[in-house]
Amino acid sequence: MQIHDFRCFGAHAGGGNPASVIEGERSDPEARQAFAHTRKTTCVWIDPSGATGVAASIDYYYPHARSPLCLHATLAVGQRLFTQHGAASQLTVMTALHGQRLGLVRGLDGEIYVSLERQPVSQAAPTPAAIAALLAAPGLALLAPARVASVGSPKLLVEVADAATLHGLAPDLTAIAAWSKTAGVSGIYAYCQGDDGSYQGRNFNHLDPALEDSATGVAAGALTALLGHGITLRQGRATGRDCLLKTKIDGDRILVGVRVEPATQ
Repeated sequence: MQIHDFRCFGAHAGGGNPASVIEGERSDPEARQAFAHTRKTTCVWIDPSGATGVAASIDYYYPHARSPLCLHATLAVGQRLFTQHGAASQLTVMTALHGQRLGLVRGLDGEIYVSLERQPVSQAAPTPAAIAALLAAPGLALLAPARVASVGSPKLLVEVADAATLHGLAPDLTAIAAWSKTAGVSGIYAYCQGDDGSYQGRNFNHLDPALEDSATGVAAGALTALLGHGITLRQGRATGRDCLLKTKIDGDRILVGVRVEPATQ
């Protein structure tokens, strides 16, 4: 078994959201889940794929649950695969759970993007009062109707007034987890827009507040799908890891990415 540690979406060198890429190990899902739980970080396995034109099958695990899709871990996989494939600038991988095909794109400057399609959603958003209860913020004013959007892992997108409101949230994570399981939605992504047009966001999906995401690529992709244009998104203030996510729209596909680098001990 080979383990490669990366940091993804860092706003600065040495920063970003950690992910461990595992190669050469064909354990079952229960063993993989136990490994991620012990390691207390997002882990992704690179497995062989028999599909034509697909470089690898990739299998994601958070410390608390297997995931259908994790974009910061996909960026880490991209960094590893591009190292192995030399001059290649585009590769295709497939997710283990749902068989979703993802494009990996390496830019001339070394930045890596994940290319993926909008996904249809049928889930309705809860009422504003129910959202306020989930976020443990009675009387919370939403700037726009909350919506569910997806690029492979549905998120409830909730726009709040400003950064002070966003970073003052201390939600009921147990209630969010229960609602998410019932609704078939991967947590709540709260966000706000700054005066410069960029966005800030926080993802509420883990039961342990100490495991809050520093960067949530699937939410950045979902928000881009909802807004209909590329965005610059900052995340990680709550975790002490300043992350920067950029998205683009390329025809019917959404690109999410930027910085990926090997983690230093």
